[in-house]
Amino acid sequence: MQNIAQRVSSGVERPRRGRSAEADSDAAEEPPELVLAAGLPEAELTPQVRAVLARLAAEGDELRRELAEARAQISQLERLADEDALTPIANRRAFVRELTRMIAFTKRYGVPSSVVYFDVNGMKQINDTYGHLAGDAALRLVAKLLLDNVRSSDIVGRLGGDEFGVILAHTSQEQANRKAAALAEAIGSTPLHWAGADIALSAAHGVYSFSGRDDAQVAIEAADRAMYRQKRAPSR
Repeated sequence: MQNIAQRVSSGVERPRRGRSAEADSDAAEEPPELVLAAGLPEAELTPQVRAVLARLAAEGDELRRELAEARAQISQLERLADEDALTPIANRRAFVRELTRMIAFTKRYGVPSSVVYFDVNGMKQINDTYGHLAGDAALRLVAKLLLDNVRSSDIVGRLGGDEFGVILAHTSQEQANRKAAALAEAIGSTPLHWAGADIALSAAHGVYSFSGRDDAQVAIEAADRAMYRQKRAPSR
C-alpha cells in the first residue's frame, strides 16, 4: 500500500535524529486515534503530515454531520409524504401501503386481520352552521379519538373528506365488529366544543376481515359497502 506520507507530500523532509523537546511534546499530544488510523511509524509524523491528518479527520467529521442531517431531512420528508394534511394520521396513500403489508402478513402466517371504514355523519350541516374551521376541528377530534382508542400496532388513516379507516392487526371479524362499535361509541360520546357550543358527532362504520387473497382496494371497498349497509339500516 502506498505510504500516506508519500501521497501527502513526496518532498517532505525526514525528521533529524536529534528532535527538540518541543517536537517530542507535539508528538505526545497527537490524538492516538489519528496516529493509529494513519498507520504511520513515528518517524514519519512530521508537522506537515500531522496537519494533513488533522484536516482529513475534520473533513470526516463534517461528512458524518452532513450525512446525519440528510438522513433526518429524508425522514422528515417521508413523514410529511405519509401524513394527512389536516389530521396527524396516515393519508390514503400511506394507509393503502400499510394495508397491503398487513394483507401480505395475513397470507404468510394465516393470522386474521380487519379493516374498519368510518364515515362521519352530518359534516355538511356542521360546516354550514358553524363554518369550515369547525368542520376541520371535528375531523381532527375524530382522528384523535380513533388514535387514542386503538393499539400501537393498529393503523389509523384518513381516506377522504370525512372518511377514516382503521387497520386492526390480528383481529377477527367478530373482534373487529366489537372494536368498531366501541370506536363509534367513543366518537358519539365526545362532542366538539366550539364557540361556546357542544357539537354532537357520530359516525357510521363497516368492517371487513381480510385474507391473503384480497388486495388493499378490495378490502377498503368491502368495508365501505358494509358501512353503507349499516347507514341505510333502519334505526332500532
